[in-house]
Amino acid sequence: MKFKASLVAATGLAGMLVASSAMASEPHVAPMQDYANSTVKNWVANADLVAAIKAQNEKHAGLAQADIDAMDKKWRAETGASSHPMIDEVMGRAVSSFLAQVKDESEGLVTEVFVMDARGLNVAQSDVTSDYWQGDEAKWKKTYLVGPDAVFVDEVEEDESTQTFQSQLSMSIVDPASGEVIGAITVGMNVDAFL
Repeated sequence: MKFKASLVAATGLAGMLVASSAMASEPHVAPMQDYANSTVKNWVANADLVAAIKAQNEKHAGLAQADIDAMDKKWRAETGASSHPMIDEVMGRAVSSFLAQVKDESEGLVTEVFVMDARGLNVAQSDVTSDYWQGDEAKWKKTYLVGPDAVFVDEVEEDESTQTFQSQLSMSIVDPASGEVIGAITVGMNVDAFL
């Protein structure tokens, strides 16, 4: 598998890796960056996904921080409620189905995928996230705010529910027509699957 070879190479050359992440010397960084360049770049070029981000950017352009906080609070409350119209609306979008499909096609390598707009609010997702606003987190700040070529690979953490080691790969999403950054994507990845 390509990832196994990359992981072995990254482990042997850990001190020499150059990456956009502070963990450039970590063995999971290089194979995840390879995945971003070989696969995730194709996902974020999807015309329907780009159109959905642009539409939401337009809709959310006038939001104040208080509005964003209220939306995030509503989302969080719905994650544990029997009724969740806000979550259902996002999960029911065609672009959310697209992300669920690419996750399924990864055969266990990808654990979740979600896309954020220019405010850090979820546009589409393969699985329900715990919060709606990502704009205060590194996954958005180290991609959308950095520029069109930004890729951020986060630390490896153990997922207690699945007993697997996971990391998140995030990158900016660019409007192919203008070249401007319009959003960001985060891909949760099963680091154990690289081995």
